[in-house]
Amino acid sequence: MAQGPHYAPPGPLGFGGAPLGNMFEVVSDADAAATLAAAWDVGIRYFDTAPEYGPGISEHRFGEFLRNKPRDEFVLSTKVGRLLRADASKGGKHGPFVAGLPFRVDYDYTADGVRRSIEDSLQRLGLARIDVAYIHDCAEDAHGEHWMEVFDTAMKGAAVALTRLREEGVIRAWGLGVNRVEPCVLSLERADPDVFLLAGRYSLLNQPALEVLFPRCAGRGVHVVVGGPYNSGLIAGGKTFEYQEASPERVAARDRLAAIAERHGVDLRAAALQFCAAHPVVASVIPGTKNPERVRQNVALMNQPVPAGFWTELKREGVLPEGAPTPAG
Repeated sequence: MAQGPHYAPPGPLGFGGAPLGNMFEVVSDADAAATLAAAWDVGIRYFDTAPEYGPGISEHRFGEFLRNKPRDEFVLSTKVGRLLRADASKGGKHGPFVAGLPFRVDYDYTADGVRRSIEDSLQRLGLARIDVAYIHDCAEDAHGEHWMEVFDTAMKGAAVALTRLREEGVIRAWGLGVNRVEPCVLSLERADPDVFLLAGRYSLLNQPALEVLFPRCAGRGVHVVVGGPYNSGLIAGGKTFEYQEASPERVAARDRLAAIAERHGVDLRAAALQFCAAHPVVASVIPGTKNPERVRQNVALMNQPVPAGFWTELKREGVLPEGAPTPAG
């Protein structure tokens, strides 16, 4: 196995593309374009999308914007493991995506499926290159108790194909794009990934990646892109955790964080972004948004001063693990 360092997208902030796939609500083409333009204008150069987002519409929107930019000035990632097939009966709806293109979404983690997925994504994007390809959702939350069988197919099919595509120069890097730690750990044992996109598993409220996965990534020169730094909204003052109504226990944990932040004059959103970015294996943090002002706000929050005393109190009160790196060192 290669020991790295492996290729990783730039940080500290990237742009997560799920909201521009009409996640939970319709976003107009004009608003999507304005949001992407705002990201570019504030210096963001890493953009992540997926065939599932829309389905298809997020990739179309990213491509419409990015194909007018110098190709070597940005990094683009998308995902494999799902193929889009024409099916008008779906009405453009898929999971939390309320209005997209007339396709159904079928899982396919085989080598042939991966090659078709990459080619289809290039067509939707209107670009000749994808930098990073993530194997999407080969985990328990997507596949239930049989997820290990799906994961095995992905390792024998998708992982082998992506390694070959990396060697051929078609992509620069590959990894997993998941909401669970376990498949990332297993893939380090079975393959040679470069980077993981891990959503919701390293945040102020939730750190299951800290103890095992991150040290193993460090030892292999593998990086992590952190998705869901606000845990789908709860840390930012919303009511959902992992896209469902937050439990009373999660709300209480958020309120405890917010009370400590208030005592130190800290915007909890700023602390959330900066905490995720502080770990050495984290290459980029990619909050998703659907409006230009929130993009500018995220950049400001990433640069907002957070006093060392805030981090000290979080650890003293047992809110954060003692071993979790913080911006205060």
